[in-house]
Amino acid sequence: MTPTPDVPRPEHPRPQLVRPDWLTLNGTWQFEVDPGDSGLERGLRDRDLTGEILVPFAPESEASGIGTVDFLHAVWYRRTVRVPADWAGRTVLLHLGAVDHDATVWANGVEVARHRGGFTPFTANLDGVARPGEDVTIVVRARDTPREPQARGKQAIAYGNSACFYTRTTGIWQTVWLEAVPAAHIASINVVPQLADASLSVTAELSTHTRGLVLEAVLSDDAGEVSRSSIAADDLGPRLRLAIPADRVRTWSPDDPHLYDLVLRLVDGDGTVVDEVTSYAGLRSVAIDGHRILLNGEPVFQRLVLDQGYWPDTLMTAPSDADLRRDIELAMAAGFNGARLHQKVFEERYLYHADRLGFLVWGEFGDWGSGGGPQGDNQQPTASYVTQWVEAVRRDRSHPSIIGWCPLNETYQWLHDRITQLDDVTTGMYLATKAADPTRPVVDASGYSHRVRGADVYDSHSYEQDPAAFRREQAGLAQGRPFVNEHDGHPISVPYGRQPYFVSEYGGIWWNAELAGQPQRESSDDPERSESWGYGERVATLEEWHARFEGLTRVLLEDPLMFGYCYTQLTDTFQEENGLYDFHRRPKVDIELVRAVQRSRAAYEG
Repeated sequence: MTPTPDVPRPEHPRPQLVRPDWLTLNGTWQFEVDPGDSGLERGLRDRDLTGEILVPFAPESEASGIGTVDFLHAVWYRRTVRVPADWAGRTVLLHLGAVDHDATVWANGVEVARHRGGFTPFTANLDGVARPGEDVTIVVRARDTPREPQARGKQAIAYGNSACFYTRTTGIWQTVWLEAVPAAHIASINVVPQLADASLSVTAELSTHTRGLVLEAVLSDDAGEVSRSSIAADDLGPRLRLAIPADRVRTWSPDDPHLYDLVLRLVDGDGTVVDEVTSYAGLRSVAIDGHRILLNGEPVFQRLVLDQGYWPDTLMTAPSDADLRRDIELAMAAGFNGARLHQKVFEERYLYHADRLGFLVWGEFGDWGSGGGPQGDNQQPTASYVTQWVEAVRRDRSHPSIIGWCPLNETYQWLHDRITQLDDVTTGMYLATKAADPTRPVVDASGYSHRVRGADVYDSHSYEQDPAAFRREQAGLAQGRPFVNEHDGHPISVPYGRQPYFVSEYGGIWWNAELAGQPQRESSDDPERSESWGYGERVATLEEWHARFEGLTRVLLEDPLMFGYCYTQLTDTFQEENGLYDFHRRPKVDIELVRAVQRSRAAYEG
């Protein structure tokens, strides 16, 4: 595909499974709000819509051309596109990167897909509905009932933004695209590196079984072909091994994010290539050794930053591919070597850039949003929680930058009528993660209620703002008594089992230069809407900010049993003003001083 300059987000959205014949559908679509969710009865599926929207930006965003932040119970999209004539003889797939929350898709009046969940992709097979050389009219209805239990992440369930809850996202917010594939094709791949024997295990899930096909894989680097392997594609998931010769072994790490090019082909008995996709892979290992998490056999201290992935004019959708890369570069400039991608399944292009830049990532699900926040039942999990999370893990598990998974965040098991259900969901999502990807550590729930005994990782969240008090709070790890989040002085987690431990949220230092010297009118516990919000007492000067950052961070750097930390946060997000950068990505603090603190050698690294 040749990108069109005036089309937003024209880059290929799925960088680890690329075919040459694809067509972005980003751009102008017809659009209409359906406030009573009665559009199907009123004929919206079968007529032109009254407005226009710029896809893939959500209607709440200014970039979409709509910019309404009221509740949108249902919205409709419509677009007619000509399927390229040179796709003749192949099946047409319609891919939707993410539609929030409950989507139904029609093509030429035929229902072709339904999907629940606003964070993960889904695909409609248009075989028999859309033919090459002909027009296809695509209609999408997205429902987003504001107070039904569903995974929203940080999207506000109240009308306005408040505290750490932000403007909602409804409908299409990631790339929509068409792709031409043969009837028998590679539907997905899973690449598992095995550093112990310098090999890659590659599993290809096939769309269907066709007798006589062979799966072939070719691995290469800048010097040419490295390895080649093939296996009969006699089942739906043929697996092959690519051995890497000793003189071509080069591991992926933050210091050297080396990636191999990978080509996968389905070949018939005559040697004809039936399907071919291009991808890439990194050779690296993640292991647990007592209290340590090892990367390629070495204890790499994880200097992580919380990244929420919002932008002022485009909300959860990055304005451009360059903006995804820029957020990683801003974090690295401040001395971080990774990020916790918080309460959102990020666009896969973010991981593509993390892979290339050597940036460590903890993938997370946006499980918040059912209701109430910290004083209420914030999680009311439904079946779509588990379904979406497994979809996310399957989408992203071949990215070498991901070194850990976080299916849940700050669960509230002290609400006694929900304990059994939340325990079941916590255990189920932990086990589902391990089943989908047994190669990475998993924290059962980040902060608060740890419910899985023997989970890979144990952690806590602490927004203590006094470095001396923070040091006292964190002093018990050496005795097997780390800081553990409680509720009203009562434990809410299973006991610590001396597994790897880190403080996966800390800091959150509230700083707004325009308010310096003014009385603090809102406390961090005030849930009411305000123009400025943060944790604890707002610092009065930039010097005070830097002293607090250094004091808090050194507590964690100097603990030899702490494998990392995650500082809150990379950027301000709407009214939450505790970022290193403001919402427009301009530095709020001296980034070089922040970097200098983090460049200190961690005791964990020896």
